[in-house]
Amino acid sequence: MYPFTFTKPATTREALDAGRRGGRYIAGGTTLVDLMRETVERPEALVDIAALPLDEITVTARGALRIGALARMADTAAHPQVRTRYPVISQALELSASAQLRNMATIGGNIMQRTRCTYFRDVTAACNKRRPGTGCAALEGINRSHAILGTSDACVATHPSDVAVAFAALEATVHLLGPDGERSVPLADFLLQPGSTPDREHDLRPGELITAVEIPPHPRPLKSGYLKVRDRQSYEFALTSAAVALHLRAGAIREAKVAAGGVGTVPWKLPAVERHLIGERPSDALWTAAAALAADGARPLAHNRFKVELLKRTVERQLRIVGGTA
Repeated sequence: MYPFTFTKPATTREALDAGRRGGRYIAGGTTLVDLMRETVERPEALVDIAALPLDEITVTARGALRIGALARMADTAAHPQVRTRYPVISQALELSASAQLRNMATIGGNIMQRTRCTYFRDVTAACNKRRPGTGCAALEGINRSHAILGTSDACVATHPSDVAVAFAALEATVHLLGPDGERSVPLADFLLQPGSTPDREHDLRPGELITAVEIPPHPRPLKSGYLKVRDRQSYEFALTSAAVALHLRAGAIREAKVAAGGVGTVPWKLPAVERHLIGERPSDALWTAAAALAADGARPLAHNRFKVELLKRTVERQLRIVGGTA
């Protein structure tokens, strides 16, 4: 590692002051510390915010679920309100990382984590995300685990978070606090596709920190779940995944929320799949037809073409499970 300073502010205001001066926020440290060891990241100053009062999980007066940015992954997954209202969130968290990491890692840190692309983490490889303008070694390299949706000529790295896929499906909002005050950004706008600037991954202004992730009210009852397909059953990132939430009334689907992971440069919402489901009655034929739209716009690479069909099958399987016809 390279030398750095370390501070542990006692208040949110002190943390913001340190962040405004260029300090990097750290809580669980399960991603940033690894990147510092590998010299991918070389922050000059770390600001430990783990003790700040940003870990509450509450239901607001209007029925939204608000998850504090410093809530631990394990605590969030086990929280009664999360388990009861949105099993898709609990399942996504429990299928992430290891139990030890889930006990340390925070919700805010999880959605901010950087890609697991091997070329990004190899400081000798070309990577526009790490060093803009150097190229993308994955384009012509080993790209089996890379993205097929939301890619550009500058970057094809996948977003690694599982719970962010559930948040994307449920149309979550990210709450931020910075030197200029508070603001809220839809998750879909907060996590940025690479385009020509893959080094800019989030809509996070200098000195800002995440205070909470909020799930808006959804009609009840809402059935939901998360399916993760990977090379091994534990401590592995997704090849594909599907977060599905369905509201059925009078035998028909009145609301559908679907997103995919492991295939996009950001958690990938599937609006075409959702539209195909609305107003229809659950059936095997419906799940197949809707899932067939999941890979629309895909741009597979030499080694990940299998993800196109795998994505469709993953979405179809999870629609069947949540829809009750599996």
